[in-house]
Amino acid sequence: MSVYSFPQSTISKEISQEFGYNEWMVCRFLQFVPKLKDCLVAMEKGLPKYIRINTLKITKSDLVQKLIQKDIIYEDTILDEVLLIKRSRYPIGATTEYLLGYYYIQDLSSCLAVDELDVLPNQLNLDMASAPGGKTTYISQKMKNSGCIVALEPSVKRINALKFNLSRCGVTNSCIYALNGVHVGRLGLKFDRILLDAPCSCEGIIAKDPAIKTSLVPQKIETCMLRQIELLQCAIDIVKPGGLIVYSTCTFAPEENEVVINKLLSMNKKIKIEPQNYGEPGLTKYGDLILDESLVNTRRFYPHLHNTSGFFIAKIRVNNGE
Repeated sequence: MSVYSFPQSTISKEISQEFGYNEWMVCRFLQFVPKLKDCLVAMEKGLPKYIRINTLKITKSDLVQKLIQKDIIYEDTILDEVLLIKRSRYPIGATTEYLLGYYYIQDLSSCLAVDELDVLPNQLNLDMASAPGGKTTYISQKMKNSGCIVALEPSVKRINALKFNLSRCGVTNSCIYALNGVHVGRLGLKFDRILLDAPCSCEGIIAKDPAIKTSLVPQKIETCMLRQIELLQCAIDIVKPGGLIVYSTCTFAPEENEVVINKLLSMNKKIKIEPQNYGEPGLTKYGDLILDESLVNTRRFYPHLHNTSGFFIAKIRVNNGE
């Protein structure tokens, strides 16, 4: 399908001028982002800072003591390994503890995607778009460095960052392939768990890149959507029966989120969408599209509601049905 367009209005014009967005984006946001102005205000303030404790190298209690010694103020979050950094006299990416791999700077929403993957030790798991390695290192942490993680990254330049972070965090159970996810079938492997944090239009991280407000065009959303469908179908084809796929994006666009999952549901009778613990329910209606009712089990995250980047997670179980 093409990207939905919605009529302009006095409200969309006022909001687009106030926050510096292309009006076509605001028209769309008004259809599905709750309390839109609050959301845009939150993105103007910037993203909160989270760190994920790397239990491959240090316990939570030991790291907390080191943070206290550095006068770093933190708060616990809904995930035991993730801390919200409220105040720090030092850049959190320049401490000795960071360089030693005791923690990884990672948004809570990103960590939730891995948490929903229900990873167990000694599995064979796949990260389909792995650089720079935040989710890969968290998967390894949950596997206790056992089994094997296959990490795919088509960009040789980005592989350098991936290697660095895997090494820094003490990951020893990974294999890196310079391979586009659409070609993963060439490996001839079947996986217990697959994470697809898909390339997307990045509307949810405008706080990091304000240029998206005016540079994003509808064609990019449509291009991303088609690529996401292809990647996700590849994942479905190579997961073991009974296995689990987590699909995530950092965009608000329903075309890249619920519409993608809706398309895959129509193409595959053996998949179902499982419920999750956190976030806002996914959309079951968009424009004049009526989507599968099970999409209520997908989850949306908004900066003003969840204190995270804008994010989407779908938890997909592949059963034994033919």
